Amino acid sequence: MGKIITSEDVHLYYGEKEALHGINLDFTEHEITALIGPSGCGKSTYLRCLNRMNDLIPNVTITGSIKLQDQDIYAPGVDIVKLRKRVGMVFQQPNPFPFSVYENVAYGLRLAGERDKHVLDDRIETSLKQAAIWDEVKDHLYDNALSFSGGQQQRICVARVLAVQPDVVLLDEPTSALDPISSAKIEDTLLNIRHEYTVIIVTHNMQQASRISDRTAFLLNGNLVEYDKTEKMFINPDSEQTSDYLNGKFGQEDLQ
Repeated sequence: MGKIITSEDVHLYYGEKEALHGINLDFTEHEITALIGPSGCGKSTYLRCLNRMNDLIPNVTITGSIKLQDQDIYAPGVDIVKLRKRVGMVFQQPNPFPFSVYENVAYGLRLAGERDKHVLDDRIETSLKQAAIWDEVKDHLYDNALSFSGGQQQRICVARVLAVQPDVVLLDEPTSALDPISSAKIEDTLLNIRHEYTVIIVTHNMQQASRISDRTAFLLNGNLVEYDKTEKMFINPDSEQTSDYLNGKFGQEDLQ
């Protein structure tokens, strides 16, 4: 498998404050990579660099290089709408739009100019099936997406991202607001789609990282401490800091 995203020496500053200290990370196609580390370590900040979501925050400066299949995503003239179609994002809190399930999933397709009802119907059904939510919503496609449970809303949001057939799916703690059953359904969804998409997930949950990811990156204080195959890192990490974190000696606030 080839590298789909390569990032070299990525620094990020909020005003004068440096939040990321030269991150070097590559992501392999059709794998799930977990980004782990304590709160405030830079996981989500780094994740948002990968589809330029930090552009929305005032006074942010980013240096270094991030390439999507050899294209510098920070180069002048990059179409950010097209970039975010190729690198989709699912957020911590489910955020469906306040209209029907059908129109939620169709949103990106309509934005891209798709008008053919047969194409829309087909893509929406496929995406909802990929997100393991089709059976629950197929008779309620025209109900408001906000009328569903949090776990269902989050899977509708996953389907919305998948509908435009991105290359990469970013997820920022997508299960932290969900109950264990809903979380398990999201995990199953990610395992099912990894053969078609590259998945990068920020998670606080060590068990989740070990269950679903092929590779894991451990960040601490804005630095990349270690990056390896998940099995290797969890069984035999190179860094004492990684070992301490995985053994709960610091920073796993939500596992107390």
